[in-house]
Amino acid sequence: MDEKRAMAPWQNTATPAPVITIMHASVGSGHKAAANAVAQAIDRMRGTNNVPSNVIVEVLDVLDFGRIKFDGNKTAASFTGATRPIYDITWRYTLTGRLLWGGGSAWSRIMFPAFNDYVREKRPLALICTHITAANVAVGARMMTDIDYPIVCIPTDYEIEGLWPHKEADMFCVATEFMAETLRPRKVPEANITITGIPVRGGFEDDPFDRNAVLEQFGLPVNKKIVLVLAGASLPQPYVRFRMAIEQTLPYLRRFVDMHFVFLPGKDHEYARNLKALFSGMKLENATVLDYVSDMASLMRASNLAILKSGGLTVTECLCAHLPMLLVGKSYGQEKANTVMLTSFGASLHATTARELVLTLERIHRHPEALDALLIGANALRKPNAAEDIVRATMGQTKIKRRRQKHFLEFYWGEKPAHTR
Repeated sequence: MDEKRAMAPWQNTATPAPVITIMHASVGSGHKAAANAVAQAIDRMRGTNNVPSNVIVEVLDVLDFGRIKFDGNKTAASFTGATRPIYDITWRYTLTGRLLWGGGSAWSRIMFPAFNDYVREKRPLALICTHITAANVAVGARMMTDIDYPIVCIPTDYEIEGLWPHKEADMFCVATEFMAETLRPRKVPEANITITGIPVRGGFEDDPFDRNAVLEQFGLPVNKKIVLVLAGASLPQPYVRFRMAIEQTLPYLRRFVDMHFVFLPGKDHEYARNLKALFSGMKLENATVLDYVSDMASLMRASNLAILKSGGLTVTECLCAHLPMLLVGKSYGQEKANTVMLTSFGASLHATTARELVLTLERIHRHPEALDALLIGANALRKPNAAEDIVRATMGQTKIKRRRQKHFLEFYWGEKPAHTR
């Protein structure tokens, strides 16, 4: 019989393509950047390392699933100025001692029930999370839907805050052994910890490249040390004090004749215009303002020093680009942890005030070999293949079957913390 019949849904034997979901929170740009880096790595690894060739990769913002819609960037910006020390205390001491957070369905039941529907529809092969809210919502959805998938957590800084779902996460991909030592007293099993580094976008590989050609492409001198001033961000408010410190150093920059300063305000066009007008009025010849740069990896690899805040993704990109760092300003919360980690490894310098910044630049100007010493310290933290290693760890988790328990809220007692905060 030639007549074709439409199959009922339950008669369709076609196997749907597997889905790997990578979830971040739009609180600053770093969490999304890390999520995109992992997504790019999955695309590169299709058909290898147990990555299905037909896998669908979805990068989501967990805040889009919230019962109450709010702007994560504006919320994060509110933890600046006078409230910054309060945030610091909260970040450092909330559930980081003996009393710890294990996980539970509370986040999903109360605030993010829409994500449960997503899980029921997509039935993800794995869920990778670059933010604590995403990780807790993923745990809650797994408990409430009874759909099993591994949850891989990627802290995007150099220490681990206390609200990650320690008992329910299947894998923590961390940047350093120091972070692994934080997790062990929290009773995270050794098999659930792997040191991968923080994932960054492509372009930081050690492939040969022509430094002079890159600098000429950006209109920069090839016979001077290039100093990048990373003053752009999706959250301008935390950069107010950083920019103030930088601007106070401007009258002194002309004395550094062997250096050329490249200011990168990102997408803040008003700030870029103000800088250009200021440099023109000062007749500052060893400073350039570049508008938004798409190929940051090449520019960073061609430069000799970066002046920046201690955001986790940005400092990791500097590490991968073999770019020495000079961190500027007081830091709080995770940025304080990043500063402590980088300076303790000898991977960066740190200046709190504009005066300290000028003095540090003078020392580098007189002794440029100091930059080589920073690179030696940075090599211990440099992991340019972090994204690929995270994908391998994730695919390994998809092969493991686990018995799951359900909790609304789960707290537990840990051992003595490895580090004093």
